[in-house]
Amino acid sequence: MKDILQELEGRREAARQGGGERRIAAQHSKGKLTARERIELLLDEGSFEEFDMFVRHRCTDFGMEAERPAGDGVVTGWGTVNGRMVYVFSQDFTVFGGSLSETHAEKICKIMDMAVQNGAPVIGLNDSGGARIQEGVASLAGYAEVFQRNIMASGVVPQISVIMGPCAGGAVYSPAMTDFIFMVRDSSYMFVTGPDVVKTVTNEIVTAEELGGAKTHTSKSSVADGAFADDVEAMMEVRRLVDFLPASNRERPPVRPFFDDPARVEPSLDTLIPDNPNQPYDMKELILKLSDESDFYEIQEDFAKNIITGFIRLEGSTVGVVANQPMVLAGCLDIDSSRKAARFVRFCDAFEIPILTLVDVPGFLPGTGQEYGGVIKHGAKLLFAYGEATVPKVTVITRKAYGGAYDVMASKHLRGDFNYAWPTAEIAVMGAKGATEILYRSELGDKDKIAQRTKDYEERFANPFVAAEKGFIDEVIMPHSTRQRICRAFASLRGKKLQNPWKKHDNIPL
Repeated sequence: MKDILQELEGRREAARQGGGERRIAAQHSKGKLTARERIELLLDEGSFEEFDMFVRHRCTDFGMEAERPAGDGVVTGWGTVNGRMVYVFSQDFTVFGGSLSETHAEKICKIMDMAVQNGAPVIGLNDSGGARIQEGVASLAGYAEVFQRNIMASGVVPQISVIMGPCAGGAVYSPAMTDFIFMVRDSSYMFVTGPDVVKTVTNEIVTAEELGGAKTHTSKSSVADGAFADDVEAMMEVRRLVDFLPASNRERPPVRPFFDDPARVEPSLDTLIPDNPNQPYDMKELILKLSDESDFYEIQEDFAKNIITGFIRLEGSTVGVVANQPMVLAGCLDIDSSRKAARFVRFCDAFEIPILTLVDVPGFLPGTGQEYGGVIKHGAKLLFAYGEATVPKVTVITRKAYGGAYDVMASKHLRGDFNYAWPTAEIAVMGAKGATEILYRSELGDKDKIAQRTKDYEERFANPFVAAEKGFIDEVIMPHSTRQRICRAFASLRGKKLQNPWKKHDNIPL
């Protein structure tokens, strides 16, 4: 018996070594942690339960039978994050460069199936060179099996991907289908084809960082939702995100203890809006002053900065926030901001996370670049996302809400539950100057007359009361009491039940 126990411990120790001490040292020399070290940081201490530690690949081509390390390049299992169960896989770059084989894929598929069956998030720590070339089509089949599970799990359990090394080819498509993608600056890359292939095919000379680094994907392509300084910060921030999310679509988001009075009054909000309607202000200030303990987890901070998306808590419960940012492009909606917000709204709706919308939008960004890029279709994505959402929706219009953009931003007409406006709100088809020039075109030669007409239009429409008279605004509220009003609104909506007509699925304008 003793011999068997010693053999078990010996086999375990060999599996824990992955690709061996030399390769582990090489991983550390690049400032990267090993697959197991990342799991230790991510999960609560002592909570990790590993699966398939002894699995080996089955390939016999190209001399592969001579090297069959236990675990086959990925560590899989489950554990807890602040006491809540999650499933995790962590690819081991020290074993065949983290490349995916048939058995490597089977290990990942097993925990993804269990996550869906048992209702818990899946966190993938990706550090992979792509498909294992020696296995040919078998490794491609393995990728397709993983992809299919990503699709089936979408909207059922939260899926989080962290890119922690170079990921190419098939290794980027699985993360692309997950809910959140995070990267590590200067050590993680994502591309379908690497710099060498790009040079061969298109003659473009580009570095890995320029082609698929963290800056590229967080600010230009919008593939990634955020980037962190190193592996340690990445694991800490993923833990923080998991705290905001429900375990599955069958459960509500967790309620955390809070120490912030829901009736807290913020007098500084009464002077947040500048007297000059063309002067910007920082919408993040409002978000922080409304949330419990000023805690805000922003998603896609570096992309489409004219709209802000992220999670806060109100009375300890998670709320998704979508807010126009007047500091960037005057808060106009455009192609990028519409896509960013639409995806976020759909995530919140899939996982029963209520949505708070803070509106200061002068309209859609004009110009040939936007029209040729399909702003009509992309803007419709956000409209569609808000209209189909059945979760509690509370909207606060702080200043401008003009034209179609007023409709799009969770208006009453898109089944908004509570639609509030500050006294500074201006709800109209367009700004006073533009409206006057259209309505009184024949008087354009007389500047004094046009100035008077503009002033009259502003007095008549540049306020929230016309919309309130029609019932499109439920209440005009004092800015300092906004936290109290939205907390009470969401509290009253906790029992909300709303179902869309039966359908196989919708056909959102992609």
